[in-house]
Amino acid sequence: MRPAIELTTAGESHGPAITAVLTGIPAGLAIAAAEIDADLARRQCGYGRGGRMAIERDRVRLSAGVRHGRTLGSPICLVVANRDWENWAEEMSAQAPPEGWAGERRVSVPRPGHADLAGGAKFGHADMRNVLERASARETAARVAGGAVCRKLLSVLGATVRSRTVAIGGVRDDGFDGGAEAWERVEASDVRCADDAAAAAMRERIDAAREAGDSVGGVIEVVAEGLPPGLGSCATWQERLEGRIGQAMLSIPAIKAVEIGAGGAAAELPGSQVHDPILPSGDGAWPFARGGNNAGGIEGGMTNGQPVVVRLAMKPIPTLTSPLPSVDVTTGASTAAHAERSDVCAVPAAGVVGEAMLALVLASAAAEKFGGDCVSDMLATRRHYLERLPLPWQERRTRDDES
Repeated sequence: MRPAIELTTAGESHGPAITAVLTGIPAGLAIAAAEIDADLARRQCGYGRGGRMAIERDRVRLSAGVRHGRTLGSPICLVVANRDWENWAEEMSAQAPPEGWAGERRVSVPRPGHADLAGGAKFGHADMRNVLERASARETAARVAGGAVCRKLLSVLGATVRSRTVAIGGVRDDGFDGGAEAWERVEASDVRCADDAAAAAMRERIDAAREAGDSVGGVIEVVAEGLPPGLGSCATWQERLEGRIGQAMLSIPAIKAVEIGAGGAAAELPGSQVHDPILPSGDGAWPFARGGNNAGGIEGGMTNGQPVVVRLAMKPIPTLTSPLPSVDVTTGASTAAHAERSDVCAVPAAGVVGEAMLALVLASAAAEKFGGDCVSDMLATRRHYLERLPLPWQERRTRDDES
């Protein structure tokens, strides 16, 4: 099954630009470069980022699919220039290298935990620069640009997507209340943590890793609110929303595990303590309340009207300034792993990438449910769907058939 909305990215970390092509966005969506730039700026921020972020000033250029500030229904092309390209132009040139060229930045010693070794074997590259340039998390700038368009579509449909840091290097913030003020504190924090004491301890853990030439990972929570029940499907395995979210999140560099709702904790409890009771609600839009959200807003592969809650476990960045042992693939000799400019911690930035990927999956599911040719048709179908939810469904179906 092909999703209604698809994102393809291209470009290398130190090439001229990172590019995203987004297909399936309906016509008539108002979108401005400034809205996309705002998310690109959020991705660049965060305590523990490396020197690359001091060079780049990510801005998007909308080169196709948008006219006079509105989408056309055709593929959208988003280009984010790499300012560091000027420092790498000769090294990254598409022209054939001169005879005997060795390359100042040639990489023959793979880093444990990175794509270097496996990618070199797969593609037959003796110079693993050819692997790491694409495997680099710099590619996620394109995902954030495309995800910002999907976020805008979801906002028109009444939904929001946000993220926060749950833990960095073992320091946790488990007291988050989900209120508006707490989310404001997240956005104001350089580690994207609402609790000041926990945020300070996270910074100390990052500083200690930097001093030791090490790196730290953490846990991120991504939350989508305002979604109607029924996005996704139980009809086929490809349509189940948990699987689609899992694939999208695990495709983010350094993400090693994904939980939805209670996640792994649900395996340790009886069903009576895991499943969320269904209660009557006075809300006319959806006449059901839930006694919790251990399901994380998804049951049977579909949204159930509760917030979708996804947690991501991010491993430490594999580039260390005190490198681990490795092997030079050209000589077979043992040596220290390759090291270059890198982050000590990218957990806060990864949260923004997680938002983009969740927005992409949910926007696609919404387009499949409500149709995606133009925004006005999509909204009309959504309105019809929401209007029928408060009535007994068989009764409503009979009324529709009679009309």
